[in-house]
Amino acid sequence: MNILELQHIEKIYGVKENQVRALHDINIQVKEGEFVAIVGTSGSGKSTLLNLAGGLDTPTKGRILVKGKEIDSLSRKELTVFRRRNIGFVFQSYSLMPVLNVYDNVALPVTFDRGRHVDHKYIEELLRELGIWDKRRKYPAELSGGQQQRAAIARALANRPAILLADEPTGNLDSVTTIEVIGLLKASCKKYSQTILMVTHNEAIAQTCDRIIHIEDGRVLGKGFVRKHFFSGEGGEVPC
Repeated sequence: MNILELQHIEKIYGVKENQVRALHDINIQVKEGEFVAIVGTSGSGKSTLLNLAGGLDTPTKGRILVKGKEIDSLSRKELTVFRRRNIGFVFQSYSLMPVLNVYDNVALPVTFDRGRHVDHKYIEELLRELGIWDKRRKYPAELSGGQQQRAAIARALANRPAILLADEPTGNLDSVTTIEVIGLLKASCKKYSQTILMVTHNEAIAQTCDRIIHIEDGRVLGKGFVRKHFFSGEGGEVPC
């Protein structure tokens, strides 16, 4: 089953002589439970594609379907609710609220959903799985980069989204913490039946995923499957 489909997507910024075509006729299908890496050089269109897939931007042409629903046809209010309930985001910058402790940061997306019960047991399970339960009362400024990214992953999973979109989630981390975070993403993908689409410039990290989509100059060059590759280094190995 395809949980995400991008059909003939084009994205153009600017007008007339200032036009920049960021994406050209993109066609991608992602199956439920896949862990897919998007790779390419800087400015190739990776983050633009991720923003479109998550409903943070709208395509100039084409259709985007998440769980069979054409998200670019939704009203702003409908899209906000649909995105909050079905799509989680993990960014390189963590984007945690500095005035909230770890627990409240993680619970925040659920509290935004009016009338929705905060499942405290589930949040505790997430924090324990990610190894930061003992940091739940700490504020972001009191955490290491790896701990902040773990909190950001927990927050992205708090609403049990069908799809997790990660934009360079290990870009600010050292090699050991990078291995740990990728391992945690893969574990959550399996345990919580997540579908993950991850932008990365790191080919070694991409090799740990189920599939790699190569993008250059706004065009998809390849969508091949990865088999029997390992991302290894100090701290262990992460099999695909």
